[in-house]
Amino acid sequence: MCLILAALGAHPDYALVVAANRDEFYDRPTARADFWADHPRILGGRDLRAGGTWLAIDRGGRIAAVTNFRQGEREPAGPRSRGFLVRDYLAADVDAGTHIARVEREADRYNGFNLLAGDARELRWFSNREGHARRLGPGIYGLSNHLLDTPWPKVTASKSALETLLTGDSTDLVAGLFALLSDRTPAMDHALPRTGIGLAWERLLSSAFIVSGEYGTRSSTVVLMTRDGAVTFVERSFGPNGVSTGEVRRAFRVAART
Repeated sequence: MCLILAALGAHPDYALVVAANRDEFYDRPTARADFWADHPRILGGRDLRAGGTWLAIDRGGRIAAVTNFRQGEREPAGPRSRGFLVRDYLAADVDAGTHIARVEREADRYNGFNLLAGDARELRWFSNREGHARRLGPGIYGLSNHLLDTPWPKVTASKSALETLLTGDSTDLVAGLFALLSDRTPAMDHALPRTGIGLAWERLLSSAFIVSGEYGTRSSTVVLMTRDGAVTFVERSFGPNGVSTGEVRRAFRVAART
């Protein structure tokens, strides 16, 4: 996943708002979002190659998402898939702080990553390319394939658009969030980051929604959690060249673990 926006305590009705795009090669096998057969409390898509996920939430209201860290040269595959960083948190009965502390100790088992984990009360962020976990207070945050709130054009533009949405009429917030995530406008060349992947790739990856024949935005996900624990989860899936392939919509109320 290459864009995650999170608003914690920044809306009068929604304690937590998450909007995210997962970018991946189209030939990587993927299951659409649903409650998992082996972990029925977890809702999210699934990477069928390694078994993890890029974003998911559980019935207790805990949520996590991961992005890779772009650094130019290709790394040898790490011992563990980064998708396990999300799966392991939601499959265990632990809070985000406990999970992040364990991830810090085991950070060298993964290729470069950013992990966002928590619930409607608090979020934590950690990257094994920065090394220091952060507890996030109320506010609006943006994450792509560098450190939290790195001012890449799509991060800056998307955070600004999210702030505008949250101060407006919330009756059509889901539609507004998907419109934000679907922005295909590339950044100007002078504003592109230089991450060692070449100008053509920097251009392709600079928009919020990425479109090509082999690699692009595979899914867009919106998660809303009200202050009284009502969760709305919507995922839209896409194939090559950004063609829509369907939508999954689920709603539930946060429940205590048993």
